[in-house]
Amino acid sequence: MPMQYPITVQVIRSKGCNPRPYLYVPLALAAAIGLEPGEQVQWTLLDRETLQVRRSTAAPSPPKRSRRTKKPTK
Repeated sequence: MPMQYPITVQVIRSKGCNPRPYLYVPLALAAAIGLEPGEQVQWTLLDRETLQVRRSTAAPSPPKRSRRTKKPTK
C-alpha cells in the first residue's frame, strides 16, 4: 500500500532576494526511508505532476551501538 504525506509548499522571502520555494520532508517519511541530515538527494521532474527523489549515494547503514560495561567498584 503506498504511503501518502500531504505537505504545503513554503516560501522564503528575504529582503532584496527573489522568493525561494521549498519543500520539507515529513519526519515520518524521513524515518521510514532512513533519511539523515546532510544527506544528498536528487530531484527528477518526470512530468508536471510527478517529482522523483533519489539518494545520490547508497543509504547510510544504521549507527552501531556500543556496549558499555561497568567498571568493577572497589
